Amino acid sequence: MASPPKIAYCVFALPPDDLAPRLRSLMDGLRSEFGGPQFVPHVTVVGPVSLAEDNAVSKFREACDGLRAYTATVDRVATGTFFYQCVYLLIHPTAEVVEASDRCSAQLGYKSPTPYMPHLSLLYGDLTDEEKKKAQEQANDLDGSFNGLGFLISRLALYKIDPDDKTCTSWEKIAESTLGTC
Repeated sequence: MASPPKIAYCVFALPPDDLAPRLRSLMDGLRSEFGGPQFVPHVTVVGPVSLAEDNAVSKFREACDGLRAYTATVDRVATGTFFYQCVYLLIHPTAEVVEASDRCSAQLGYKSPTPYMPHLSLLYGDLTDEEKKKAQEQANDLDGSFNGLGFLISRLALYKIDPDDKTCTSWEKIAESTLGTC
């Protein structure tokens, strides 16, 4: 008998509406060649943390209260070492980017096993190093103008996920907050 799904909550920074279609197009192009699940474009702010839903929502709202919109700047297309960081846009860890993660992580009680590495995933998958290199090259070929691109993060979202669901079909946005712009 299958065990029930694990439930966890993540905080994602959502790219602006005018950038999301371009990201989805790049993600679709990579997925058509290398496979992998479809997922919403996002910069991970807080990784999976186990909380009761009402507690997660209230802590998310408290973390967002007073948090200001900030600029995220892409360093380059990079590859990682596990499924959820297969191919991604590495985001420059400015003080504002790191502060948003630190504030949300502290409020939700998230303790990362590794230092925060802001990124916007383009492709999830278990690829070989050679396949990742090819996917990285293809990402640059499909849209090489992401390097150095800056964009405003003005919305954070709280997602309920099953960390073991590699299809990402169980992901559900349960709260969203618009950040201040002063």
